[in-house]
Amino acid sequence: MTFGFASPHTDSPPRLGRVLEPAEWAAAGIPLLRNPREVVTGLHTRHRPGPTTTVVAVLGPDERLVASASFTRSGSRSDGWECRNVLLSQLRRIIPHDLRRRRPVRTAVLLCSRESGSGWTEEDGAWMWGLRDACMLHGLRCGAYMTLTRAGWQVLGEERCGRRPAVVPAGRNGRPEGGAHGRTSRTAVR
Repeated sequence: MTFGFASPHTDSPPRLGRVLEPAEWAAAGIPLLRNPREVVTGLHTRHRPGPTTTVVAVLGPDERLVASASFTRSGSRSDGWECRNVLLSQLRRIIPHDLRRRRPVRTAVLLCSRESGSGWTEEDGAWMWGLRDACMLHGLRCGAYMTLTRAGWQVLGEERCGRRPAVVPAGRNGRPEGGAHGRTSRTAVR
């Protein structure tokens, strides 16, 4: 005799709710960047991201870069909790938290590079969830989520995009030319 509820058998793992769908992200009231091209270009110049590089950046109230860190993603992360923990780790290394402020004054943004595909993926949803949660836990405002491919950049949840900059092509050794592949690089701007 069995008690309780039996769940139907499915081939896909259950969604844990730590992924934001595009509509949820748009409804979250994420502040728009005044000049996303300038932000993407600045991050691209500092970090030279390859196809598996993620850049987390903190912007001041005037949208000037305060601090940033880049790291290489290992495998696909489809759980926002893992993404949040990675982002918190990076944020703690580059900037003190703002938890004592009544309102956040600095904004964190995320730039994820990949080979191709400009549309939303479940991995994007996990990084969005992770960014939103990490910002709350670090006392920051949650800002834009941007993707960078060989075709150019895009701010997800908005209609803003551009062809340049784009993902840095891989060199002969498989690493991005001039990039920070395989290690974490931190930049602090004052």
